[in-house]
Amino acid sequence: MAKTNYSYEKRSRALEKQKKQEEKRQKRQHKKQEETEGEEPESDADA
Repeated sequence: MAKTNYSYEKRSRALEKQKKQEEKRQKRQHKKQEETEGEEPESDADA
C-alpha cells in the first residue's frame, strides 16, 4: 500500500489558508475604501 504524503497535504492546507486570508484582507480593504469614498462627499457638503 502507498504511503500518504502528509507534507503535501500540510502544504496544500497552508496554501489554502493563506489564499483565504488574502481574500479576506482584500475584501476588508475594499470595504474600507468604499466607506472612505462614501464619507468624503458628505463631509464636503457639511463644510
